Amino acid sequence: MSEESAPPPGEGPPPAVGVDVTRLIDEAAKKSGLLWLRVPGGGTHPVWHVWHDDGDERGSGPAAYVVSGPGEQPLPPLPDEVEMVLRSKDSGGRLLTLHATARRLEPGTPQWDAAVEVLRPERLNATGDVAARWREENTIHVVSPHGRPVEGPGSYDDGSGAAPVRPAAPATVTRRPWHWRGRAGARRNTTR
Repeated sequence: MSEESAPPPGEGPPPAVGVDVTRLIDEAAKKSGLLWLRVPGGGTHPVWHVWHDDGDERGSGPAAYVVSGPGEQPLPPLPDEVEMVLRSKDSGGRLLTLHATARRLEPGTPQWDAAVEVLRPERLNATGDVAARWREENTIHVVSPHGRPVEGPGSYDDGSGAAPVRPAAPATVTRRPWHWRGRAGARRNTTR
């Protein structure tokens, strides 16, 4: 690739010829209720989201609304700039990695109320008054993609994106369950 045709630093390579990136973003974000947010220096986090496009050029435009905090998904405080990774709902493969702006909405503002109206119907198994709980305990972010894709069709990174499993407390009890006729190694007077 020559110097003249190289994309500006941080803007990513151009998408493959014939790919409508705007439609791909819209389709991938609408079909899947899960996206990944890559926080600089803070790892990559899977998040449940609702994709919304207000259709108003002066509005927030197409964006993902994300709720985090107690009773919702764990998410560290988001910086102003993050990367959004969209995956295929069918295969789980990466479709796009995009630069995105994360903006925290303040409770009681018109933008916060509009976000709650979009999020509330999509929040499954919610109990009680979710709007009141979100107002007191949780954080709502608007994550808006911008610029050229970091990765996209025809320009994927060679790495798998897999990360080591984080250590966590055991999720099962330590006592082993009872087995009919006992366990093979626990029988007395057996040679194996």
